[in-house]
Amino acid sequence: MSVTANVSAFDTSFLGRLGLAAVNPGVSTGLQWQQGDGELLQSYSPADGQLIGSVKTATRQNYEQVIKTAEAAFAVWRMMPAPKRGEIVRQFGEKLRHYKADLGKLVSYEMGKSLQEGMGEVQEMIDICDFAVGLSRQLYGLTIHSERARHRMYEQWHPLGIAGIITSFNFPVAVWSWNTAIAWVCGDVCVWKPSEKTPLSAVACQKILGEVLQENQLPEGISCLVVGDYRVGEFLSTDERVPLVSATGSTRMGKIVGQTVAARLGKYLLELGGNNAIIVTANADLKLTVIGSVFGAVGTCGQRCTTTRRLIIHESIYDAVKQRLAEAYGQLKIGNPLNPANHVGPLIDTDAVNMYLHALEEVKKAGGRMVVEGGVLKGDAYASGCYVKPCIVEVDAQYDVVKRETFAPILYLMKYKTIDEAIALQNEVPQGLSSAIMTTNLREAELFLSHEGSDCGIANVNIGTSGAEIGGAFGGEKETGGGRESGSDAWKAYMRRQTNTINYGTDLPLAQGIEFNI
Repeated sequence: MSVTANVSAFDTSFLGRLGLAAVNPGVSTGLQWQQGDGELLQSYSPADGQLIGSVKTATRQNYEQVIKTAEAAFAVWRMMPAPKRGEIVRQFGEKLRHYKADLGKLVSYEMGKSLQEGMGEVQEMIDICDFAVGLSRQLYGLTIHSERARHRMYEQWHPLGIAGIITSFNFPVAVWSWNTAIAWVCGDVCVWKPSEKTPLSAVACQKILGEVLQENQLPEGISCLVVGDYRVGEFLSTDERVPLVSATGSTRMGKIVGQTVAARLGKYLLELGGNNAIIVTANADLKLTVIGSVFGAVGTCGQRCTTTRRLIIHESIYDAVKQRLAEAYGQLKIGNPLNPANHVGPLIDTDAVNMYLHALEEVKKAGGRMVVEGGVLKGDAYASGCYVKPCIVEVDAQYDVVKRETFAPILYLMKYKTIDEAIALQNEVPQGLSSAIMTTNLREAELFLSHEGSDCGIANVNIGTSGAEIGGAFGGEKETGGGRESGSDAWKAYMRRQTNTINYGTDLPLAQGIEFNI
């Protein structure tokens, strides 16, 4: 493992090209921008500790103005045919292609993920726009045979209204786009509450989108931005004018949102914590295993919901896998994320560093044995205090710390004897997002994918736990929340289902053979 000098000074002209200023308005209805009446929220880069910019946050009054604008926009937007809404999404995707380099840099600089991952996140936005354009012509219902003569039954889908979107810092723009691109083609309008840790990335996205709305002379309110703290999330969760709240973040936050929205019988879509494992069988391809495990464990400095946190390794190859992993970690380059040579950037802030250190202390006290030592990097090149070393620890699967999600690059290793034992170890944690098995044995792979296997929303064979494609529905079970976003039929969460029966005969027969003669 090596560390590289930070790039303390670099060209920040991309911030101006994205329309960002020293102080940015935190309330937008797509076309109009307003300085929030709340506090000044400052965004510091974990890469070098420098102030990137500030945002004036929203108050309840600002929020109320946004919701009223969104309600008016929905009345117009839902009347536009879905393929025409798809055309707007297509144009947004083209804008993202134009701004990809600049937006990718901003994501990397504000959040701390590597430049490649920042660019990849914007590419994910482009991909979901492409997916949504096709979807705009495929919002299918069903035709159902009626038990009554000369009757036809079918189902159709209608827009819900306002979709409230709460996103987290680790994917500051992609997760918003997963929700928004799909919600738009479904006829919904969106109100976005981004993470207060990455507000500038959200402001930049809204400014890019504003160009599309202006060029098409669309009304305000189709996409709104409300920057603020947890109170804005509370506004959305308690607001009966917001029929759907999609929230991404911690399980603790998700439980609060879910309970609050359910109390008013609203809809919620939750994407919460992950404690993801890879089972490495005696039949694994070790080259694939090392690549998938290392990227899964250290990508985004361990701050993905799909980060690989546990390796469950067959006892016959345990030592060989451990040695290869240690060698691979020795080749990692840690440093400024805007330097393309670096694999690992910083954690989001010093609070995250403290959680990392606390988890290491706890696992060592429990008896964990360090394979690759961790620690905080010191020196002028790491003045932000957010750079840590990815580490590997041998553990007992029953340690409490192993069953919790620590948003940091800590990889836990454990042994198993039988495939049934390995699956049980994987499934015994409260979270259920992503999982994988490394094997060339067909029976092991199929068992893992069967109802006796992984209990996660995502289960992979011979790839890691990270790197989901937008074509599949993304989400997990148990404390991950049960929500599904992005591809497949996840669009149904953003619409309301309606069953219709049409009688084109001259009689009125009742269902179930009931007679009612008058």
